This record gives sequence, C-alpha cells and structure tokens, in this order.
Amino acid sequence: MMRENKFRIAYFDCFSGISGDMCLGALVDAGAPMEEIKKNLKKLNISGYSLTGKKVKRAGITATKVDVVLKTKAGKLSPSATISPRRIRLSSGQGMKSEARNWRDIQEIIKNSSLPEHIKKRGHEIFLNLFKAEAKVHGNSIHKTHLHELGCTDCIVDIFGTLIGLELLGIKKVYSSPVNLGKGFVRTEHGIMPVPAPATAELLKNYPIYSSDIPYELTTPTGAAILKSISAGFGAMPILIPDKIGNGAGSRNFKNSPNTLRIFIGDNARERQTEKSITVIETNIDDMNPQLYEYVFERLFMKGALDVYLTQIMMKKTRPGIKLSVLCNTDTRDKLIDLLFKETSSIGVRYYETQRKTMDRESRDIKTEHGKVRVKISRFGKSAKNYAPEYEDCKKIALKTNLPLIDIIDEAKKAAMKTPRRRNSGVS
Repeated sequence: MMRENKFRIAYFDCFSGISGDMCLGALVDAGAPMEEIKKNLKKLNISGYSLTGKKVKRAGITATKVDVVLKTKAGKLSPSATISPRRIRLSSGQGMKSEARNWRDIQEIIKNSSLPEHIKKRGHEIFLNLFKAEAKVHGNSIHKTHLHELGCTDCIVDIFGTLIGLELLGIKKVYSSPVNLGKGFVRTEHGIMPVPAPATAELLKNYPIYSSDIPYELTTPTGAAILKSISAGFGAMPILIPDKIGNGAGSRNFKNSPNTLRIFIGDNARERQTEKSITVIETNIDDMNPQLYEYVFERLFMKGALDVYLTQIMMKKTRPGIKLSVLCNTDTRDKLIDLLFKETSSIGVRYYETQRKTMDRESRDIKTEHGKVRVKISRFGKSAKNYAPEYEDCKKIALKTNLPLIDIIDEAKKAAMKTPRRRNSGVS
C-alpha cells in the first residue's frame, strides 16, 4: 500500500468522457501497481479472464490502455469486443456471449469476496446505482433486470479494479470536472439510442454535463456509475499539490483530441491544514490575587496546555471577574483541571470538546548574525505564510548584545525566509 495520508485526493478530468476501463487505465498510469490490482481482484472469486495493460497514444498523448481479456470456449484468451458499453459483449472470433448476471448474482459475488468491507460496500453501491438506472429507463424492477453487458466479468473487474487502484494510491477523496458525453447515437441490444444512453443520463442527474462535437459515446453507464459513487464534488479543480498524473486511454483514437481520462493526484492544499479535536477548559474567577496568574500559566504549560488566556468578564451582582481558558488535548484534561483546583481559587470548571484547524508548522533553528534563534514556520500548502521567532531566544540575544529586541526579531524573520525548506518536515 501507498503512504497513509488523509489529505490525498484525485481530480478526474473528464474532457473526453469516462468509462470503466479508462478509470482503471488512468490509475495504473498514475502508479497503481498492476500486479497488486490483479492480486486483490482474485479476492472476488471470479475466473475466466485475464487483465492486461499497455502504453498507447491517443492524439499524440501517451496513455495506458487496460483490457479485460475473456476466455473463449476453446480455452484461449481473446479481448472482449465492445461496440457499446450497453451492448451484449462478445469475445472476438468465437461469437460467445458473456454471461448475464442479475442483481442477486452481483450481490452474492460481492458478499462472498474477501475484499475489505469498505471496498465491498462501495462496489455494492455502484452496481445498485447501475441496476436502478437500467430498471427505471426500461420500466422494470431491479430484480427483473439482467445487465448482460454491465453484469459480465469485464465490468466487475473495471469497477472493483478502480476501487482497488484508488486504495493502492492512498486516495481519500475524488473530485471531478464536468463530464463530456459526446453526441450522436449508439447501437445497443435494445436498438439505436441517442447519446448519452438513457442509463447514463439517469445516472448523471444533478451533475454538470456537456456535449462536445465528438460524434461518439464518450461516457458509459459504468463510468457514470463509478463517478457518481466515488466523487465528493464536481466542478473546477480544487487547490491541490499534484505529484502524480495519469492518463487512461479509451478504445478509439480521435485525430484531433486525446481520448483519455486524465487524473491529477496529490494533497488537498486547503484540507491539509491540520484539523483535530481539542478540549477547552474554562473557569470564572473574581477573588484571586492577580499576581498568581503568571505562576498558574507557567504550571499549566508545563503540564501540557496548548494555550492559556484570560478574558475580562462581568459576573453576577456586576462584580468584575476573569474567565481563565485553557486549550489542551483530551488526554491532559484531567490533570490540568486538578492543577486549576490546586493553584487557583476556582471551585468549579466547565469543559467541552471542539475542533481546531491549523496550518502545517515546523520549528527550525535559524542562524542569525548574533546567534541561533528558534523560528516557528507556518505553511499553507507549499507556501510559508508566517514566521514567528521564539521570544525568549530573541530576548537573550538582545540582552547579550544590547541591541533592540525588535531588531533581533526582524533579523530572525529575514534569515528564516532565506532558509531552504526542509524536506518531509513534520507537523508540530
């Protein structure tokens, strides 16, 4: 598996539509290991196919074409020929129909697999959406709907191969551009249908779609169902820091436009701001010697407080008072409460859980003309947004050199801004 990173996202650029094999091809092109995908697909306990991948060119752009190769009655492998993703699939040269499966068949395959539960759940959702769409456009119930082309082996492999590929690349969220449908007509087992095919149109309700001048079906029901299930949002590309780009090839090679699904993979620059649960402890005090607060602050920080601050308040009978607030991690809450009871005149506290979001931060020892200063650097994405020299370090240098403290702070900031970023810096 790839590194664990909750900020990892993928953006699907559907300028030439989307299909199941294009999804899988784009993920392989972006680095999802084909052998690992094959290994995990065996957990579905289906047979009679082989998975292949190769580099191809689409309008001059290199992409990866992934094919599910089905076994013929003679035992040989031959690629499945698909004129339309809604047409019954045939193995080339043999004229053999791929097996039809109903909703119960698909449920049994998913239930009996040894894939992780979250992948099984997502695959179940995708197929349920497919069956519902097909049933609605043909006026049937899902239990009376047989998806010859969608329930066959290659479709199952495309869908679960895509989910496995997302897992292998550590992708936590997927976003998508508006979807290009193409135009014209497509031949199916139900006859000639307009593009988009009725099931595709049904699946993409409430999603941004458009039609280009390419006279082919660019988005298939399988591709639409995958996208509907995995996408957390459609529209413009979110602010991300891409480190992988993959191109999954479609079957046709258009002369003037690359028939590929392009995906960008990287960290979401906005969501990478650190978010975590913290505890807020508060107590109101109106009868304590103000000289004690400095000592209480020091003790609270020593015991693990993240921040401590005072707020002037008006208490009952219009008595002026102080609200003492402490931010801490949940595991230090109780010992900080004990300290407040011990070191202040408080006879009661309140506390509650809340969320806070911070930028990525690192603390660096920065060399200045007058000595080393620790500087806390806060980043938004790859850009540094704030430099905060450690006050005590600057104070010591100012006292030692008899220079103005403000000049020492400015010097440390300027030195930090010129220091190259450290790779793989941690979050403080």
